[in-house]
Amino acid sequence: MADQRLTARAREIVTAARALVEEAGPEALTMRSLADRLGIKAPSLYKHFPDKAAVEVELIAQHLAESAAACEAAVDRAPGSLAALAEAYRTHALAHPHLYRLATEGPLPRHALPPGLEERAAAPLLRVCDGDAERARAVWAFAHGMVILEIHGRFPEGVGLGEAWKRGVTAFEGSAR
Repeated sequence: MADQRLTARAREIVTAARALVEEAGPEALTMRSLADRLGIKAPSLYKHFPDKAAVEVELIAQHLAESAAACEAAVDRAPGSLAALAEAYRTHALAHPHLYRLATEGPLPRHALPPGLEERAAAPLLRVCDGDAERARAVWAFAHGMVILEIHGRFPEGVGLGEAWKRGVTAFEGSAR
């Protein structure tokens, strides 16, 4: 679904930016590299976006919307299942590791995101946690920590992370009120 807040040209720019990030990581995204990919001069980008941060906000918004959709689907398929939700979160993050990094390794630009998007992204977890925001934050911290360590290759090769995920999720399931 195309973001109707953006012009067709701005959506084209964001698509090219996403391709750069997905291929080479967030560090590869510069206005110059983006312009080169589009076959234009970098100053032309500023007609559509004031700076690189504005392009990044659009990519972060895409990540949040897609992650929310994946998590909503998991919760709809398996209501109340923290394991299903954690698997959907992990699967989406690992399918888009560079985009995940861009969206989660720095401050969240809340002020620039589409209204309600952050809440939508959090809603499936809050639903599974029966509205307990503190428990949801703790679960998210566990899931994010596991995913980011996996993306950065911080676990020894051959380690069965499935069991670590299972134990973590089981611990949080046991922490319900």
